[in-house]
Amino acid sequence: MDASKPFVVACIPAKNEEGTIGSVVLKTKKYVDRVVVCDDGSVDLTGAIAEGLGAVVIRHERKMGKGAALNSSFRYVRDLKPDVVVVLDADGQHDPSEIPRLVEPIVSGAADMVVGSRYVGGSRVDAPFYRRVGLRLINALSNSGSNVVDTQSGFRAFSAKALEVVLGGEAEGYGVETEQLALAQKNGLRVMEVPVAIRYNGLGNTSKKNPVSHGAELLGTVLRLVVEDRPLLLLGVPGFFLTMVGVFTGGYFLWYFNTTHYFSLPLALITFGALVIGVLLIITSFILYAMSRLRSSRLVNANVSQ
Repeated sequence: MDASKPFVVACIPAKNEEGTIGSVVLKTKKYVDRVVVCDDGSVDLTGAIAEGLGAVVIRHERKMGKGAALNSSFRYVRDLKPDVVVVLDADGQHDPSEIPRLVEPIVSGAADMVVGSRYVGGSRVDAPFYRRVGLRLINALSNSGSNVVDTQSGFRAFSAKALEVVLGGEAEGYGVETEQLALAQKNGLRVMEVPVAIRYNGLGNTSKKNPVSHGAELLGTVLRLVVEDRPLLLLGVPGFFLTMVGVFTGGYFLWYFNTTHYFSLPLALITFGALVIGVLLIITSFILYAMSRLRSSRLVNANVSQ
């Protein structure tokens, strides 16, 4: 291997893609030094075909999700010490010939993470109208402060530094793309988008989930990331407000009972509910804040030790 050239590894998460995985592996091998396929519980010949064509295959005995498949691949390739890691889908919608376009900004030092975008100038998408609308809605749902236009593109490239950052992710399913962007933003990584061509027509149904469950999973990931990032604001403040409501209604309840000797059940329920929920939210916010600080200190210590 030429020492002057970057060492590029491709990671391909795959589940039941025996019809396309062969061509994807063969085309990808032209542009990278190593291809790693994570067979996420396939019941067809996906893993065998990829392995027969020279890819390293990591197997999950059961389906664990796209995020879990990527993390398994990332943990494996980290030991290879690559300069760039490229991720693309196994269903053929990403064109491997565009891999150099994603790799170049990282090699030149212009970016730590590159997203192959469907929505920047020069991109091409042949998706039907209903799918384009769905992609826009999901993209809007997932954009939590990032300046990336195509938050859900699975065609990405990472530097060695970015690889360490995204390895800290916890999303096991389709929320992984959103989580990667959030981690990149939180850790100050430079993220760039480059135009790519995405193909849908002729590939059949490339979506492994229906839009409702896909959207719900993304929303859950976004909420988890936002709450974990700012627990005191998003949980502690509402908890304090509810606690104050409980104290106020409790005082009024006691005054009303002493004055009329009438036990107001609605006031009692409001007081009890507001106090219990408020205190629980405050306690949860402090626990999450402490966990967030502990995690941040561990990341700092790990970076220092490296």
